[in-house]
Amino acid sequence: MQITKTEIYKLSIPMHPFTIATGTMDYAQNIFIRVHTDSNLYGVGECSAFPVIVGETQATCFEMAKDFAAIWKNKNALQIESRMNELHSYTAFNSTIKSAFDMALYDLAAKQAAEPLYKFLKGKKKEIETDLTIGIDSPENMANTAIAFKKNGVRMIKIKLGKDAKEDIERTRKIRAAVGNEMILRIDTNQGWDFDSAVYALQEMGKYNIQFCEQPMRHWDDEKLPALKKLSPIKIMADESVFDHHDAERLIKNNACDYVNIKFSKSGGILEAKKINDVCEKNNIPCMMGGMLESRVALTAFTHFALAHDNIIFHDMDTCLLGHKQDPVTGGVRYKGYFLEIPDGPGIAADVDNNFLEQCEKTII
Repeated sequence: MQITKTEIYKLSIPMHPFTIATGTMDYAQNIFIRVHTDSNLYGVGECSAFPVIVGETQATCFEMAKDFAAIWKNKNALQIESRMNELHSYTAFNSTIKSAFDMALYDLAAKQAAEPLYKFLKGKKKEIETDLTIGIDSPENMANTAIAFKKNGVRMIKIKLGKDAKEDIERTRKIRAAVGNEMILRIDTNQGWDFDSAVYALQEMGKYNIQFCEQPMRHWDDEKLPALKKLSPIKIMADESVFDHHDAERLIKNNACDYVNIKFSKSGGILEAKKINDVCEKNNIPCMMGGMLESRVALTAFTHFALAHDNIIFHDMDTCLLGHKQDPVTGGVRYKGYFLEIPDGPGIAADVDNNFLEQCEKTII
C-alpha cells in the first residue's frame, strides 16, 4: 500500500476561553491530515498544538507536516514502525505533529484489515467514562461551576490549579464543600508549583479526598518527585514529565510517581504510547488516557487506544467538552452523558466535514 499524497489542513476550532496554569486558550490550534494511498484508502490523523507544553504551534506543525509528507511519498503505509523511524531520524522531538501522521497510518492499517481500530489493537468494548475539567477561576466561580457539573450528571471533576498554592487550597476546599463527598475529585497543576508549595498544598488538600494530583512541579524538578511522593497524602500522576517510555522507565525506577498520563501529543502517537503503557503495566503503574484540545477525530483514536489497554483505568477525555464552539467531525465517538460510545466502522471511523475543510488553510504534498 503506497502513499500517493497527503492533504494537510490547519484545523482551527474557536473556543470559549479556557484557563490553566500555563495560559488561556481562545481556539484549538489543530492540524488535520489525510494520507492517501494507491489502494483507494486514506487514513486520517489529527493533533492539537499546545506550545507551552510541547513547544509546537499550529504553524510549526503545518510546516513540519510538509516535510513529513514528502519523506513518506511512495513509501509503504503499512510499515508503521519504519515510517515513524524515518520521521524520528529526520527531526528530534516534534511529537505533536508526528502523532497525526502515526494516527493516519494506524487508521489505514485497521481499514486494510476491515476492523475498528480498537479490534486491530486487540481490544474490546468496555465502559469509558470521562471526567470534566474546571479551568482556573476564583474559588467561588469554580465552586459554582462544580455545582452545575454535578447537576448535569458529572461524577468525576478535574480541577485545574497551579497559580497560587494558598488560593488553590481554597479552590479545592470550596469545590469539595459544594459537591459533597461522593464526587471524585482530581487536581492538575500543569507544573505550576515549586517543591515547597507542592508539599504545603498537597498536605493541606489531603483532607479533601483527592484521587490524584497531576504534574505538581516543572519537569526539570523530576529529581524532587520521589521526596514529594513520600510527603504527599495524595497520589502523584506524571504528565509533562513523561513524553516517551524512557521517561516512564526513569520515573518509575526512581519511585517518582503512582500513575502516568498518556497523551499522543507527547508520545508522538500510538506506536510510542503502546511502549509507555507496556512499561507502566509491567511495573504496576496504572495510566490515564488524556488529550489536549483535539476534535472528535483524535478523541475517537484515544478511545480506541483506551479500549485496547486494560492498564488505562483513568479517562480524561473531555477534550470536546471544554468549550469548542463548532464540531466539524463526521462519524466518530459520541458522548452519551459523560460516557463515550465508539463507532464500529473500519479504522478510526471519523473524518472532518469537507465543507468545514474548505474554509481551512491547506496544502497537498
